[in-house]
Amino acid sequence: MLGVSWAFVFLGAALFFFIFSKFGFFAGLLGTFIGAIFGLFMVLIVEIFYIQIQKLEELKRQTKLLEKLSEKKSKKDDIVSDN
Repeated sequence: MLGVSWAFVFLGAALFFFIFSKFGFFAGLLGTFIGAIFGLFMVLIVEIFYIQIQKLEELKRQTKLLEKLSEKKSKKDDIVSDN
């Protein structure tokens, strides 16, 4: 998905550059930025989704570690309370 978003950036920028370059070089540059906006927005959205997925995976990993630590602590508490 990220590659497709970057493709939209480059294709949109190139397309708008060639459309607006008929009106001058600076108009072509402005068209380049206008054409790249949609693709850059899509890159931003995909990156946000990717970061959220990484956060979720990290939280799951930390939860498993905390559960293991909690089990070890409860076992130690049982041993100590029996003495």
